[in-house]
Amino acid sequence: MITFSINGKLVTVPTGTTILEAARLNGIYIPTLCDDPRLEPYGGCRLCLVQIKNMPRMVTSCTTPAMDGMEIETAADEIEHMRRTNLELILSNHPNDCMMCEKAGDCALQELFYLYDLKTSRFAGERKHGSTKDKNPFITRDMEKCILCSKCVRVCNQIQGVNAIDLAYRGFDAQVSTPFDNDLDCEFCGQCVGICPTGALVGKESLGKGRQKDMIPIETVCPYCGCGCNLTLHTIRNRVVRVTSRPDTINAGWLCVKGRFGYNFLHSSDRLTTPLIKKNGIFIKATWDEALQHVAVRLSAIKENSGPDAIAGLSSARCTNEENYLFQKFMRAVIGTNNVDHCARY
Repeated sequence: MITFSINGKLVTVPTGTTILEAARLNGIYIPTLCDDPRLEPYGGCRLCLVQIKNMPRMVTSCTTPAMDGMEIETAADEIEHMRRTNLELILSNHPNDCMMCEKAGDCALQELFYLYDLKTSRFAGERKHGSTKDKNPFITRDMEKCILCSKCVRVCNQIQGVNAIDLAYRGFDAQVSTPFDNDLDCEFCGQCVGICPTGALVGKESLGKGRQKDMIPIETVCPYCGCGCNLTLHTIRNRVVRVTSRPDTINAGWLCVKGRFGYNFLHSSDRLTTPLIKKNGIFIKATWDEALQHVAVRLSAIKENSGPDAIAGLSSARCTNEENYLFQKFMRAVIGTNNVDHCARY
């Protein structure tokens, strides 16, 4: 453990902790756009600058390990002036269309502009005009809103191991790009959408469906496999318009393409809402009591006439562990067969 001071407050943290992590552990706010605790430190946005006593220049707190005896300032006037200047430089090269942006109300950049009372930038000159690359089924990529925080690049590399995108070109022309600047063609897990702090990356399914302030979050568990990832369903007028996952959940906020984008079936007109029993070749709506009674009679007759091994059970990876346990218990103890399988095929 090491002990040092932040803004005159003594703090003790494990050895190897960065200054930014130490500040967060002790409730001290340091703004940042490129940092995410789930990714390796990057130091790209330069907003988390701090001043360390006896050091000639400011350092990025996200990449600087804390050391015993340090005296750190996080909010001195000079530091705040540097942060404000960095934000102005970002604003000078960013479209001023917050009123129409899909990310409005959920944008880290917008919140920092509000915090520092920035409406315009002092810096004039050429502004980069990025193209919108969206000839894919799931993700809209508006590169004009990209702030080069590299979160999307790092999550694609460090978490997914896909390397579908990277930083390309240099200086003013730098941008996040696919190989040869083609349209995005990857697994479409949407991790980049979930981690993007601006409106540069947005899921197509949620475009124009509603504003963040109107969405009601509902916590649930993904139904697609047995991993049990936690989901947050964002609903408007009882319809799911977007799916996210919180970083503090069992899946650390990461989702696959099904969990993030595969929710339209919820509102499908073909979705079953009541049991059906086939009579004279036609499916007829039935109550649960009628359906369970029908199944019990048929299974009993087959077991009596042909033996229990004439029956097999197919379970689902979308069920909970408890439900699947009960299913196999029913097949083995009640039906009397070991013919049990499941549908999961990774």
